[in-house]
Amino acid sequence: MVAALETIAQGDGSTAWCAMVAATSGLVSAYLDPTFARDAFGPPAVGGGVYAPMGRATHDGDEYVLSGRWPFGSGCRHATTLLGGALIETDEGPAVRAMVFPAAAAEIHDTWETTGLRGTGSHDFEVRDLRVPVGHTASLSSDRPRHDGPLYAFPPFGLLALGIAGVSMGIASGAIDDLAELATQKKPGGSKRTLAERSSTQESVARATALVGSARAWVAEAIAKAWDAAAESGEIPVVGRAKLRLAATHAARSAAEAVDLMYEAGGGTAIYARSPLERRFRDIHTAKAHMMVSPASLELAGRIRLGLETDTSQL
Repeated sequence: MVAALETIAQGDGSTAWCAMVAATSGLVSAYLDPTFARDAFGPPAVGGGVYAPMGRATHDGDEYVLSGRWPFGSGCRHATTLLGGALIETDEGPAVRAMVFPAAAAEIHDTWETTGLRGTGSHDFEVRDLRVPVGHTASLSSDRPRHDGPLYAFPPFGLLALGIAGVSMGIASGAIDDLAELATQKKPGGSKRTLAERSSTQESVARATALVGSARAWVAEAIAKAWDAAAESGEIPVVGRAKLRLAATHAARSAAEAVDLMYEAGGGTAIYARSPLERRFRDIHTAKAHMMVSPASLELAGRIRLGLETDTSQL
C-alpha cells in the first residue's frame, strides 16, 4: 500500500490521497458482516469517510439513528460508501463506533477551499436521523476483526499514518524529479550555467534525495518488524506501534523538508501556479497538517520511549 501510494503521488498528490483514504477506510470491512462488507467495499465500490466522532447515534432495536456532520471527507464526491464516527452511550459510558452507510444518503457541503490537496474534494458530509443497522457498525478499539492474519493486527490509526507517509514521500520524490527537469533547462538571470550546474542545486538535490530515501527505509523497517510480530503472536506491542507512528511522522515531515529544498532551489520559477513545484509545495504542507503525523505524534512516541505513562488509544 505504502509503495503504491508513493508511486501515485509522484504523479499527483490529490489522487494518491484519495487512494489512501479508500484503502485505509476499507480496513473497517474486516469488522463487518462479510456479505455486507463485500457489497460496501468490494469492487467497484469506493470507500471513504471520517472516523472522528463528529456524529451522535442512539440505539433503537437493531439499528442506530445517526446524525452528524464530518469535515475532511476526502473523496466523498466519488465514494460509494462512507463511514462516520459517532458517539454512542453504553453501560460503560460514551464510546465511538464507525457507522457505515451508502454515500448517496449523505448531503455534501462544498467547503474544500484550501491551500493544497485541492483535488481531494475533502468536503463536509452530513446525515440527519439516518437509520444504520447495528451490523453495519464497528468499534475499531473494542471490537475484534472477523479475519485472522497480520494485516488485521495493524492498528487502524497507524495504518492511516503510514498511508500519509506514502503519499508524502511520493510528493517529495515528484518534486525532486520536477526540479531535476527544470534545472537542466533553466539558466538563472545573468548566468551562463544551468541551474543543474550550480553547486547549491546539486547539494539541495542530494539532501532531498537522502531525506526521502532514509525516511522510506525506516518506514519499510518499521512495517517489516511490525508484520513479523503480528504474524508470530497476532498482535503488535505498544512499542512496535509507536515505532510505526514515529516512522510515518518522520517520513511525512522529512518529505516536507525535501519539497521545501526543491521549491527554494527552483527560485522564481517555482512561485508560479503553472509550476509543478508550486503545487508540490502546497500539497505537502497540507498533508503534513494531518493530526496522524503532527508534532503530537512525536510527543506520543517520545513519552513511550521514555517510559512515561501514556494514553495509547490513538496508536
